[in-house]
Amino acid sequence: MTAVAYLGRYALFLIAIATTIASIVLNFPFGKIVFAVALVLTLIGFADILQKTYAVRRNYPILGNLRYLLKHFRPEIRQYFIESDSEAVPFTHGQRELVYNRAKNHNSNRAFGTIQNVYEKGFQFINHSMAPVPMPNPDDFRITIGGSECKQPYSASIFNISAMSFGALSSNAVLALNGGAKLGNFAHDTGEGSISPYHLQNGGDLIWELGSGYFGCRTEDGKFDPEKFREKALLPQVKMIEVKISQGAKPGHGGVLPKDKITPEIAKTRGVPMDRDCISPPYHSEFSNPIELLEFIQRLRELSDGKPVGFKLCIGHAWEFAAIVKAMLKTGITPDFIVVDGKEGGTGSAPIEFADHIGSPLREGLLFVHNTLVGANLRDQIKIGASGKIISAFDIARTLAIGADWVNSARGFMFALGCIQSLSCHTNTCPTGIATQDLMRQKGLDVTNKVNRVHNYHRNTLHALAEMLSSAGINHVNELEPHHLVLRTADNEVRLFSNTYYYIEPGALLRDNIPSQFYASVWETAQASSFAPVSRRNAY
Repeated sequence: MTAVAYLGRYALFLIAIATTIASIVLNFPFGKIVFAVALVLTLIGFADILQKTYAVRRNYPILGNLRYLLKHFRPEIRQYFIESDSEAVPFTHGQRELVYNRAKNHNSNRAFGTIQNVYEKGFQFINHSMAPVPMPNPDDFRITIGGSECKQPYSASIFNISAMSFGALSSNAVLALNGGAKLGNFAHDTGEGSISPYHLQNGGDLIWELGSGYFGCRTEDGKFDPEKFREKALLPQVKMIEVKISQGAKPGHGGVLPKDKITPEIAKTRGVPMDRDCISPPYHSEFSNPIELLEFIQRLRELSDGKPVGFKLCIGHAWEFAAIVKAMLKTGITPDFIVVDGKEGGTGSAPIEFADHIGSPLREGLLFVHNTLVGANLRDQIKIGASGKIISAFDIARTLAIGADWVNSARGFMFALGCIQSLSCHTNTCPTGIATQDLMRQKGLDVTNKVNRVHNYHRNTLHALAEMLSSAGINHVNELEPHHLVLRTADNEVRLFSNTYYYIEPGALLRDNIPSQFYASVWETAQASSFAPVSRRNAY
């Protein structure tokens, strides 16, 4: 290697050394400041050369650190200076601005027309009517959840806060979300981290999510404790119980909260010790087959004095969900609701392979669940919720038209809290105080202000939905059908959702000849007594 190349690599380091010496010998203006800066750079250079972990820093002392500095700020640089308004990583600038404006009660209208490429394959829209109807009242956009075995049905908003645990979120974030839910009369899902004091303080309606760790109602060895469950399930704020089987961003993975991140509050809320990692297994210990799952749901319903009980899952093997439906027919036990989580849903942390390549996207998963229940003549007994990258009024309309009764949003309400999509949820260094347990960072989140923003976002989004329905000639959200939505399938072709997606006829799965080869294969492969297929050779 030439001397010039060496000088190029070590030039900044040599200049720092020379400046340090010169500032001692010579009487520079501002000599002390120059000496301090040069000395710091010199020490950094020596540290870079002596360390053995990072080759770039050893080969390019001082200068090599710029690589790691720029890499650290890459998401922010990309978000604020490079990405376009319609580039999703994972949410576009336009989507985030929409939520920010609605949360702040600012005007979210746009001048000069759409920035969407309306001729791009995959573009979606809702057809308007030549005879618009008066705008419906958004306060009426509610759905009653609770089947024949439910003694305490719940009137839920069609737009609620999706599952996010205390521990993943800060105490101030939980307080603000629940306060907003109270103001807007909508529900707040606790996530699997159990019910914290911050969920209860503001009095908002709660959906208690029960994960495989049974946090808040577990024995010392991690099993389900019915007495602890009953104590919390009977709280007036708890309106529904949701058994989490899987979530979209990391289905079948489970999770670990390292012991060094467990605060006394988290330990008390979850009912776990602080001297070991907090484990969420990838599977439940209370059931191992579809019939046991339904029996567990029935048990929870009885322990909660008849409150609505259901389960949440991301669709994986189709025969497994079909097996649950067969078990419903065999036992006569049905959940009050099912929440379908799409793989595009968010999480605090997930392996890249899980987030990118495991689980069904929301539209496909939701349609399959809806069709299977329709085909088994069970759809009118069970309500369906849906979650997965739902932000706008159009997202809600599309999801309801496909087959959902209501929707949940997590990251939408995080944006309402002020989330800037820094992608640092798993580092405990969230700059907005939302996804962190750092007390100093949490103080940046003013609860009173954010309560109002959460409420505003919910109210203004449903108002926008009401305006859309009015334009389409629809009097209520429960009238939304697949034929109202349109999908561009090619540059020169659009198709109604009703002509794009397959919708099964009521009771079709109970007949000898099932009209769909896919559904016939799935149904024949499923068995009520096991999640395993009857024959893997027959599996679709």
